[in-house]
Amino acid sequence: MTDQIDTRTDADLEAERRAWLDRANARNPEREQALFAGDVPPAADLAIEDINPLNPHLFRENRWHEYFARLRREDPVHFNELGSAGRYWSLSRWEDVRDLEKDWERFSSAKGITIGPPIDREIPEADQFTSFIGMDPPEQGKQRRTVQPMMAPSSLRNLEPLIRERTVAVLDSLPDGETFDWVDTVSIELTTLMLATLFDFPLEDRRKLTRWSDVVTTLPEPGGLVESGAERRQEIMECLEYFERLFALRKDDPGHDMLSMLVHGEATGHLPPAAHLGNLILLIVGGNDTTRNTMSGSVYALNHYPEQYDKLDADPDLIRNFVPEIIRWQTPLSYMRRTANVDCELGGKAIRAGDQVLMWYVSANRDEEVFGHDADDLDIERPNADRHLSFGHGIHYCLGARLAELQVRVLWEEILPRFERIETQAEPERSFSSFIHGYTELPVRVTRR
Repeated sequence: MTDQIDTRTDADLEAERRAWLDRANARNPEREQALFAGDVPPAADLAIEDINPLNPHLFRENRWHEYFARLRREDPVHFNELGSAGRYWSLSRWEDVRDLEKDWERFSSAKGITIGPPIDREIPEADQFTSFIGMDPPEQGKQRRTVQPMMAPSSLRNLEPLIRERTVAVLDSLPDGETFDWVDTVSIELTTLMLATLFDFPLEDRRKLTRWSDVVTTLPEPGGLVESGAERRQEIMECLEYFERLFALRKDDPGHDMLSMLVHGEATGHLPPAAHLGNLILLIVGGNDTTRNTMSGSVYALNHYPEQYDKLDADPDLIRNFVPEIIRWQTPLSYMRRTANVDCELGGKAIRAGDQVLMWYVSANRDEEVFGHDADDLDIERPNADRHLSFGHGIHYCLGARLAELQVRVLWEEILPRFERIETQAEPERSFSSFIHGYTELPVRVTRR
């Protein structure tokens, strides 16, 4: 996720990237290029030091499992150093990830939550947008509490009838016996409607929220969602300009929505619009990417494990345990970053102050020591499914976790009585990202009861 608005040109960024490369890893840039290339060899064919779990091709090709399985066995605190990213360590075991999440004093969120060079704190405050997930206490807690009432149990109880009404309308509109894209037609539509409600955002423009979420979490590439850093920055600026207009409206006429809470909150009311945007991007990505990819992953997983689909269909009460299990199995955010504040030790490895440490939720949730020998499989009766770390742990535990669970639960409570089956017609297209673990397309057909 982007941590600041960046007005530098592509030429400026390329010059900085090259300077960083020269300082950090000029000795072998060819090796770095190879570590991020496609057609990656099987994990068993690589030397352990040549395993780079950040390679987005592993996630697009759904081949990350063997890499993390090997890291958990052989090198659970794994080191890489790259010119484009600097020094970073990958934690792949559940216990190590959980413990680091709690250790915010030694491992900071304030220097970035995704891989990359340190954030430039010399950029003027008005040109930065940080979010409370990219802060440390006490400011982190103050800003988080500003919007927390929207996720209170009473608020979610009030939202459930609306969530169910919209879910029913979307499911009833699906074509019977025709192939369509589940990601766009169901997952994106439902999560975007929910986001628009939380922000009191114009419903006719709701797909802008999806677009902005995708833009800030997808790597620029030729033919991709955005093709250059300049295009990406331009769309982020358009997002800021749109929300600036909404902020101005809420300042004079507040409502019960997250924008009003930010504009009038004690810890956030004084902030410039760019600073508010950081929290909005966090909430957009959290509400859009994580929930929508779990919704899509639930359909894909049950098709991949048809015996589990049969079991769920026979006993809808299992939905309650299916929800945490699919959130564990899918793990919609692959990792989160912390930065070491001091020299220290993890798993017998010497961590330097300034080193980045990546907590790989996608690996921790497949840890055989916690979830058993079948941790890679979907088991809707798994007794400890709720021990997953998909929502993080400690002070940065996902603010919208209960809302995400509610949306997935309601979806399947309405699917089972309507459809004999939702059948995938081909393998999904997956996100080109090592941060967002998700789907861009999933062709399906439905058969009504």
